[in-house]
Amino acid sequence: MTDGRSAELTRWTIHGERIVDDTRRAKLSIAEVELPDGVRFEQYVLRVPKAAMMLVVDDEDRVLMMWRHRFIINRWVWELPGGYVDDIEDPAIAAAREVEEETGWRPREVEFLLSIQPMVGTADAENLLYLGRGADFTGAPIDVNEAERIGWIPLDDTLDLIARGEIVGAASVAGLLRLLTTRKE
Repeated sequence: MTDGRSAELTRWTIHGERIVDDTRRAKLSIAEVELPDGVRFEQYVLRVPKAAMMLVVDDEDRVLMMWRHRFIINRWVWELPGGYVDDIEDPAIAAAREVEEETGWRPREVEFLLSIQPMVGTADAENLLYLGRGADFTGAPIDVNEAERIGWIPLDDTLDLIARGEIVGAASVAGLLRLLTTRKE
């Protein structure tokens, strides 16, 4: 959708980008940009590998979530299982692998749900969300550092958890809202 103007009228011009830090899981740089009105400034840019998360829903309409502490915001929150996608890995397989490693549950059916960029003004950090229907318990989670506890949360309760600030991660919120929206169709 456009208002009839050329999309090029508001395009920012990038005059250069210098790397500040480059690690396996993040690249931080400073880009020199120019706005359409000629104003120039520097903007931090964060580039992060793709991540894949999964909403696993059981036959009782509950979603598999992890209660975990996030030190950056110093809060306990519910999150969907997920993690980074290796360069040669299929994102759907990565999402299913992460679910099993982090929760001890193996999703049965997997389908693509949506893709989001949670910090589009500062970061290139694509999050791919998948929907898993049904799951089989395979044993205790392999990764003991991920979650304080694993829970099957009634899907109907997730809106209240979002409103109370117990689900705050962009991918978790977007995925749950998408699932709730499509479920009503």
